[in-house]
Amino acid sequence: MNNKTRFTPLLIAIGVVLGILVGTFYAGHFSGNNLKVINTGSNKLNYLLQLIDNNYVDTVDIQELVEDALPQILSELDPHSSYIPASEAQQADEDLRGSFSGIGVSFTIQRDTVNVMSVIKGGPSEKIGILAGDRIISADTVNLVGMSDTDVMKNLKGPKGTHVKIGIVRHGTPDPIHFDVVRGDIPVESIDASYMINETTGYMRVKNFGEQTYGEMLISLARLRINGMQQLIIDLRGNRGGYMHVPIQMANEFLSRGQLIVYTEGRKSKREEFRSDGHGSFQKMPLIVLIDEGSASSSEIFAGAIQDNDRGLIIGRRSFGKGLVQQPIDFRDGSVVRLTIARYYTPSGRCIQKHYDIGHAQEYENELMARYERGEFFIEDSIRQDGPEYKTLLLGRTVYGGGGIRPDIFIPEDTTSVTSYYKEALYTGLIRQFAFNYTDQHRQKLITFHTAAQLEKYLRTQNLLEQFAQFGEQHSLRRRNLLMQRSRELFEQSIYGNIIYNAMTMEEYIEFLNERDPVVLKAVEIMQQGKAFPQVEADTEAVALLTDKKTHRGYFNDATRCDTRFTTLRQPSHHGAPQTATQQG
Repeated sequence: MNNKTRFTPLLIAIGVVLGILVGTFYAGHFSGNNLKVINTGSNKLNYLLQLIDNNYVDTVDIQELVEDALPQILSELDPHSSYIPASEAQQADEDLRGSFSGIGVSFTIQRDTVNVMSVIKGGPSEKIGILAGDRIISADTVNLVGMSDTDVMKNLKGPKGTHVKIGIVRHGTPDPIHFDVVRGDIPVESIDASYMINETTGYMRVKNFGEQTYGEMLISLARLRINGMQQLIIDLRGNRGGYMHVPIQMANEFLSRGQLIVYTEGRKSKREEFRSDGHGSFQKMPLIVLIDEGSASSSEIFAGAIQDNDRGLIIGRRSFGKGLVQQPIDFRDGSVVRLTIARYYTPSGRCIQKHYDIGHAQEYENELMARYERGEFFIEDSIRQDGPEYKTLLLGRTVYGGGGIRPDIFIPEDTTSVTSYYKEALYTGLIRQFAFNYTDQHRQKLITFHTAAQLEKYLRTQNLLEQFAQFGEQHSLRRRNLLMQRSRELFEQSIYGNIIYNAMTMEEYIEFLNERDPVVLKAVEIMQQGKAFPQVEADTEAVALLTDKKTHRGYFNDATRCDTRFTTLRQPSHHGAPQTATQQG
């Protein structure tokens, strides 16, 4: 045997050892922190779960433990990154998706019973004869009496084309009636009111920004234009937002070619600008946008684009202040993480996200209450907006970053007629209960009226406030005549409004409210004066801003002005929502 052959095994062994040592060195040298993160991060969490599963003293549902842990982890990021369990993800998506599959009714639960408030036109229930006022007591073999809203919806909704046997109790019919309903696609509308306030002024209320909102808007605007619309009021009060691309599409209809609508930027997301293409059909139409503390996210994108481009006036109260962009990430089990990936900036360069501190979620949640307590809803000078100043693109008007969109015209909340008696009647739900009972007992008469104005005129002859006072006494609300008279107008508006909503549609309800809404009335007044387009006094500072391109760029392109502390949250209930809580099935 020669020397080469004799040393071959030794050389191979040395080569293997050297390979292991070199591989270990380079892995440790180049991966460094990554290995540390893996060993102390995700692997550590997985190992902890394995330890619990294998060694814990009691049996533990590991899946449930994970479901509880995920929201806690995300809460350490920002107030708007969130986890939605699979059981809630479908419901959370339906309003934005624009449709769901069900039997086609809106219902409320009164005295543990499902009461049909309205039957959706063209839906499965209307086709087979289910009526508003019917009580749904069963779905197939399931008794619905005493169930929660969520459980009722689970039994009424289902895949398109499936059958469900509905048990109905109807006034005047001694025995329950049964209907075989074939579930179908039920539209979820984003625009719940669109009508002419006067001969030239159109009004449109957008409750959220879903997949179908832009198309609904075009249809509504076309209908209003046919009816003589020459100027438009868009109501975004209480609109909590939705998809980001929708307000961009909508703003495009009102802006000239090349105008910046919004831009986004994040740590892993390069700056992306969205500009108008010049194909909008309403570029010159006088426009006013209504906002309040419930207007958030996509609503603020739209309002910010209109304000910063000096395209129209913003009226109402300061908006919510959500300037973060969430990306939905789906898991295989149907659950969803909505992760904040970027901030958005209005055309002037401002980030309108309000301040928050990690670990102080409750304080962030209560920020709107803090506004109320310091008087911001009532006095404009009480508004606290500590972000930097920016200038609008055309006129150089001062606007502010941080804490929402501040309206061009502030309208305070009117509480002069609010009394303790009215608040107790409202917050205990007695007004809602009274209105529901009255509608239920007089439905056949009420449905003979075709407009909210006709129905209101009739209701004013029925002495409903006295009837309510007696109803209240029967339900432990002590009668207080002096306070009742001081709040008479509020009582009548609440009672009439709820009855109109119960007997008619959301649009008639909103039209009724708008007749005495100070924000809407102010918008109409400005329209009639021909002052819907922003104006600014000709001062030297504004002139210098408009002529100095360098200063112009400084205001409009500095994305770093949004402090990294800023982010987003869930929004409050919307303006104009009826007191009768309804669900759709």
